[in-house]
Amino acid sequence: MIHYHDYNLQLIEREIRHCYIRENYKQVECLLRVRKEMLNEQAMSHQEELLPDIIAFNEALRDALKVMYDRALSLYQQVSAIQPNIQLEAKCFLDYNYPKTHPYQADYREDLWEALSNSGNRYYETHGTAYLVFNKGNCGSFDSFIGMVDGITNWNEHFDPLLTKDLHLIEPFHSLFEHMNFALTDFIFVREFNWDFSITNDDTFLYKA
Repeated sequence: MIHYHDYNLQLIEREIRHCYIRENYKQVECLLRVRKEMLNEQAMSHQEELLPDIIAFNEALRDALKVMYDRALSLYQQVSAIQPNIQLEAKCFLDYNYPKTHPYQADYREDLWEALSNSGNRYYETHGTAYLVFNKGNCGSFDSFIGMVDGITNWNEHFDPLLTKDLHLIEPFHSLFEHMNFALTDFIFVREFNWDFSITNDDTFLYKA
């Protein structure tokens, strides 16, 4: 389905790893964008075969974001009852390790995953798959957080509209697919996630975990 052994693709991935080691992050980003286009061109021709993993990832990401949202809200309510001017930020990241369920396994994939998860994806490195903020007067709903508002029920732009019409893809899925340097087949095999919470008061860190 996806030609992971393609010579040109492997050449690009090798150069990504070399540039990442040399801390040439601008070059890493450029190469990752090219790699993403190459892989997504193939993936879009096999949407039906990839559908089970697209669905499973979307559900896993939604569940992880719901856990993060609930914990963040509870933490914010507890601390703001004592210090009302705080700001809580929460971020959700893909598993730090290369997915063990990915159909293509090789020793170098951990290095490639590290490049993808760090400076090769600067927005992701800063904000994760989704970025949540609670502060005074700003405690939006979970549906708003995942983009399911104003009649939007499915962020399936650029996918087959008939095949994906009932998937209810959430906005963070769309962000990973559209606005970051992950290829579709990089992230849809992820099932584990990590959270980052921080609380500040006048730019002073009170809590980070």
